[in-house]
Amino acid sequence: MDRPLTILGIESSCDDSAAAVVRDGPAGARVLSSVVRGQNSLHAAFGGVVPEIAARAHAEVLDLCVEAALAEAGVSLADLDGIAVTAGPGLIGGVLAGVMTAKGLSAATGLPLWGVNHLAGHALTPRLTDDLPFPYLLLLASGGHCQFLLVKGPDRFRRLGGTIDDAPGEAFDKVAKLLGLPQPGGPAVEREAQTGDPRCIPLPRPLLDREGCDMSFSGLKTAALRARDKLMEGHGGLRESDRRDLCASFQTAVAEVLTEKARRALAIYLADEPATPSFAVAGGVAANRLIRDSLSSLCLREDVGFVAPPLALCTDNAAMIAWAGMERARAGLPPDPVITARPRWPLDTTASPLVGAGRKGAKS
Repeated sequence: MDRPLTILGIESSCDDSAAAVVRDGPAGARVLSSVVRGQNSLHAAFGGVVPEIAARAHAEVLDLCVEAALAEAGVSLADLDGIAVTAGPGLIGGVLAGVMTAKGLSAATGLPLWGVNHLAGHALTPRLTDDLPFPYLLLLASGGHCQFLLVKGPDRFRRLGGTIDDAPGEAFDKVAKLLGLPQPGGPAVEREAQTGDPRCIPLPRPLLDREGCDMSFSGLKTAALRARDKLMEGHGGLRESDRRDLCASFQTAVAEVLTEKARRALAIYLADEPATPSFAVAGGVAANRLIRDSLSSLCLREDVGFVAPPLALCTDNAAMIAWAGMERARAGLPPDPVITARPRWPLDTTASPLVGAGRKGAKS
């Protein structure tokens, strides 16, 4: 390996302001620091993320995050070899705040700057944590994205399938909201589901009757809403036991859909006979224990290695952005002469936009 490289990462694509320092050398990759400042308290009263509030908060704290990340890592700007920043996709105000912060630091220090696709940060995290060799199969599941990807290189991705409407994290958030649970919805639903009956309330498994790896979670969310209304009508309100059962039934439905679609994606991946077959999960939904366990059991049956990064690196963070910049630097990809904040930025630019991806084009 060449000399050690130290990269500062900056992330601000949604409602987490983050900065991190990652070093890669002969001893392997190390996360020297990872600072994340969430905004849950700012958005709690609105039942979801308000883009204008998020952008303003990013602008106020990103410099403090960078300062804290450098201090925690025990390095200065002079010790860095480069900067990587999320340039999209995401809420445009937040992405712009991060890009302008990174551009200012780059201009002041002369450090090279890489604009990173936020999804590539998630997709490459298994290489940071487990040194996973290319190619591997990845399920990227988060609040805004859900897709199966063949990861072949730092900038080489092939999409095998994705959600045609809501991402699973978005569906978790909406179900939590209709049940009166706090945001973010994923952890809240998972907590309620722990003592619920996952087979008590029949819910659909969307698109399992169709071939391929595409997914849909909008109808499942609507079915949960109708089940809630039926329970409330029958019992004169929503009992705590009903809420727990509905959460457990919904979570199980999501896990079974993801697992079956993963089985199909694995069949495509394994047909190419990779030397070291590996399946990884990334994104916030990968923190869900039932989903992790279901996918791990599938890989055990298929004799495929399973990698799930630590929970702190599943949700949005800047260490994954720094690492994605590191991968680009190691691959000899030059710094970006021009970086533009992008609300939409698909990883696989050759794939057709998914049905329901939006009038402005595919986010992922």
